[in-house]
Amino acid sequence: MTAYKTLVKWGKESIEIEMDPSQGVDGLKQTLQARTGVPKDRMKIMPKSKGLWKGVLKDTQDLTALNLTGISPPIQMLMMGSATLPVEPVKKTVFLEDLPPEEAAKMVEPSGLVNLGNTCYLNSVTQCLRVIPQLRDGLKSYTPSSSNGASQQGQMHALLLKSLLSTMDSLDKSPNAISPNNLVMSTKMSFPQMAQTGPGGAPMQQDAEEFYSSIMGVCAGEMRGDPTLRAAFGGAKPSGEHLDGADNVIDAVFGLKMEETLTCDELTTTTTDKDDAMDTDANALVEPAVVSYDLHRKLVCNIQGGSDASSQVNITHIGEGIQLSLTGKLEKYSDALGRNAQWTRSQKIARLPPCLVVQFGRFYWKATPDSQDHAGVKCKVMKPVGFQSVFDVYEFCNDKVRKVLKVARDKALAEEEDRVAKKLRGEDVEDDKKEDAKMEEDDEEAAALQAALAMSVEPEQAPVGPGLPHEFQGLYELFAVVTHKGRDADGGHYMGWVKADNTASNGSDKKREKIADSEEDNDDWFVFDDDEVSPCKTEDILKLKGGGDWHMSYLNFYRAKK
Repeated sequence: MTAYKTLVKWGKESIEIEMDPSQGVDGLKQTLQARTGVPKDRMKIMPKSKGLWKGVLKDTQDLTALNLTGISPPIQMLMMGSATLPVEPVKKTVFLEDLPPEEAAKMVEPSGLVNLGNTCYLNSVTQCLRVIPQLRDGLKSYTPSSSNGASQQGQMHALLLKSLLSTMDSLDKSPNAISPNNLVMSTKMSFPQMAQTGPGGAPMQQDAEEFYSSIMGVCAGEMRGDPTLRAAFGGAKPSGEHLDGADNVIDAVFGLKMEETLTCDELTTTTTDKDDAMDTDANALVEPAVVSYDLHRKLVCNIQGGSDASSQVNITHIGEGIQLSLTGKLEKYSDALGRNAQWTRSQKIARLPPCLVVQFGRFYWKATPDSQDHAGVKCKVMKPVGFQSVFDVYEFCNDKVRKVLKVARDKALAEEEDRVAKKLRGEDVEDDKKEDAKMEEDDEEAAALQAALAMSVEPEQAPVGPGLPHEFQGLYELFAVVTHKGRDADGGHYMGWVKADNTASNGSDKKREKIADSEEDNDDWFVFDDDEVSPCKTEDILKLKGGGDWHMSYLNFYRAKK
């Protein structure tokens, strides 16, 4: 017989059951006893929906005689009684040991990667790349071109990408640490410099940034074409205006289009301002500014000196270091002067990516003219450089991008000011939000119509990059970090730090232990020390600024903040 969805109100609890009228009153009470622990003989069940019995439900009531099909679901009842019996679990208890490996991997902490001999550089970067969905979706749809099979290099690159995806998938499916044998082997085949060994034959430590840049270069060369781009962006390829010259997944996801302007310091630069043009001596030599565009896959935070290696600015924050790297002096030929002259270089971001990578200039090459071999030595900068969990790129963008971002930023600021004003007037902002949510639920069609109308009325904003959130404000949130520990630039140890998903695997809210002052600092992270994985918080990540022998950030991974 048909079972009817029933909602039983018991004190402050609402219990959902499936009521089968053929089982009678005894069957209904038996189900409620198992769910609540209230004995059957102490239950008092009364109707809330119209069309049921009157008063307290009697054991002699024939439930099949009721017109239950005429009652809008769920059928509502009220139960009274005290629980004195143990409650049976709603779901059968399943032990972790009894789950398949892929299911067990979802219930425990993420899996680590085994160190196969100074491969911490590879392990740390792989853990960070693993949580970038655009990259993984692009790798899943990647198929080597027919021309690759004819060259040895093409075959090695295809093997490298296949090994990278296989390693990521294995990490998702296994609750235990994975040994990245194929990935290490294909990396050393594709990049012979990473196969170097020391005097005793042991593998030498490699640079994590060099590995990251090398593997990004291979991905950019291989992951081309519309099918791969569509897969990386959820099935819809961004328009050419959004891509702005990016023809592969890496440049679309990580690429920054940089606008570089060169101005001659020894001459007057041409200008479009009429007043400035009138003030300029007619006999003065004029050198037009040189504007060019280039594609970068990361920003660099200079810590010691500027891009021209002559500045001695004291850098204490990531923003200062990036600004330093985007400006500098150089010597270049001047057509107006007919000789070399000093020029000022200035770079601005002309297109933003969904994922932004910042490299800290921790390592540099120092000349050793007094040494016997004059070979020089690689040194590490230990100076502390702070950063936040949210990075604002507005000041680093050109005027065109700023104009677009300012529209969304002004709108968000106005909404925040309105919220604060309501709070100061004593209006309950939370009640307003609940009322708005209720109205949306009551009339979803009207809300959808209103949203569509608003979108049609609002002027379409110029694109500033592919795959960015609607009304993007130029804010990026930190989600992964590669750190280096140790004073030796050619040694030390790399670790990966990755932000965790704060939602349980079954979709229910996960109660977190509050140990930080703010919700932002209380976000969960995992630190990957090769095969050892430990939990941590955002406040622990922000301590990775350097200044001692502790781990210090080397590569910061950011994603566009919604």
